[in-house]
Amino acid sequence: MRFKSLFRPLVIWTLGLFAGLLPLAFAEAATPQEQVQVQASRVTSSLMLLRGEGFQKKHQEALETDLQALAGAVQSLPQGSDTLRSAHQELVVQIRRGVAFGPGEEDMPWRYPEELSKALLGVLDQARKLAAAGDSELAAKLEYLSVQYLSRSYFGNFEIAREQTDTYLGQDERKLVPAVDSELAALDPKAHAELGKLKTRWEYLKAALNDLNSQSSALQSASGRPFAPITVYRHTRAFTEQWMTMF
Repeated sequence: MRFKSLFRPLVIWTLGLFAGLLPLAFAEAATPQEQVQVQASRVTSSLMLLRGEGFQKKHQEALETDLQALAGAVQSLPQGSDTLRSAHQELVVQIRRGVAFGPGEEDMPWRYPEELSKALLGVLDQARKLAAAGDSELAAKLEYLSVQYLSRSYFGNFEIAREQTDTYLGQDERKLVPAVDSELAALDPKAHAELGKLKTRWEYLKAALNDLNSQSSALQSASGRPFAPITVYRHTRAFTEQWMTMF
């Protein structure tokens, strides 16, 4: 009896320990290389939101938080890469330039969006080269598509890597939305209790992103409705946060 009385607290303590470790384990489910890609796109989206919404303090704070998260993700990579570190530095330089220009649309040089996209693509490309073949890129794809959406809402057309049509870097909503859709459809809802909520959020995002109208040079949605950059920005982050804690 004494053995049982001692064993029971030990079992409870052990279960509690594993329960405490589970959120951390799930939070690290996204590979370090994908974390860099996600954070690089997020910081770019945050700059676009900051400029597009008139330099509000809350957006400035979000940008600074994203810059710190990106730096942490780069430093956390298991393998070093001078090329990636250089690309990261260049992206930070371009982000800081984007803040320094001032709030007016006329304050931003017309070549700047192209320079910003080039800096982002540099980080994404180098981070992908460090990733293992076959790793899921769903979160990275969605954050990248969010960048395209915010760019079209606030800056104009985003310059994707058109020479890389076989990777998400050279793709827009016409390929990326079906790719995300297909990966979600392949999941077993019985194995993932939160999948229903995730798919509900995705249905909203899918409708908005399919309206992006990237094939047109006219900066308007396919439906003619106004773009909704703030909502897409928030839903994208909520989706990718949930995704990266589930898988």
